[in-house]
Amino acid sequence: MPTMLEVTDLGHRYAAKDGVYTAIDGLSFTVGSGELVCIVGPSGCGKSTLLRSVSGLLRPTTGQVRLHGNLVSGVPADLAVVFQDYSRSLFPWLSVQRNVEFPLRRALGRAERRERARQALEQVGLTGAAGKYPWQLSGGMQQRVAIARALAYRPALLLMDEPFASVDAQTRFELEDLLLRVRREQDTTVLLVTHDIDESVYLGDRVLVLSKSPARVVADLTVDLPAERDQITTRESERFVAMRAEVARLLHSPPAEVAAPARERAGAVVGE
Repeated sequence: MPTMLEVTDLGHRYAAKDGVYTAIDGLSFTVGSGELVCIVGPSGCGKSTLLRSVSGLLRPTTGQVRLHGNLVSGVPADLAVVFQDYSRSLFPWLSVQRNVEFPLRRALGRAERRERARQALEQVGLTGAAGKYPWQLSGGMQQRVAIARALAYRPALLLMDEPFASVDAQTRFELEDLLLRVRREQDTTVLLVTHDIDESVYLGDRVLVLSKSPARVVADLTVDLPAERDQITTRESERFVAMRAEVARLLHSPPAEVAAPARERAGAVVGE
């Protein structure tokens, strides 16, 4: 699997009231083409700072990010982001169709924009909502619009920052399965930040576990589950339960305890 994203010795510091605050430090990992990699870590550890650095929205203090081998110094043309606060990312005065078309307005003609938007809305099950406005939709449907907008752009890399955190549990399950289906159909590469351990295991090919701030990678775990997943049977399986327990242990253990042998321990637990 070719490497799409390389993050090397990434660090970010900024001025605070009591001096200089280090959000992330010496953070390195790669993401292969077509992978779905989930990032989990304690609250406030710098996960969103990491995503902003990867997206080119924030210049890191140290280290570098490369996409397709090219140094990221601004927002790459083939990258899209889905944020947690979907209500603020949509334009209430534009229809659902035109919200999905919006990022394409400079690159494509009107007919092709409309067709891309139609296809994306069909993928997320919102064909009948194209003429409505975001404020006429439920929270879950609004987040589907945000996902459709990203899919219509057809990015090489899709970044997702707590994309399902603000919806109810049933809608969250539906959106998780939607992401897995669309990712499988389009072979999309996804880097997703979440606070939900179960979600990281259910969605991910790999789970990156971060330390408390300043964030470092304390474990890079391969999720040894079938590609086809189900909200009931997958979550009840022994491998899912073991993987979830390992991620939780890593998140709640002192750094010195997990730093050195984390990857080896995880492989033993999940693959046994």
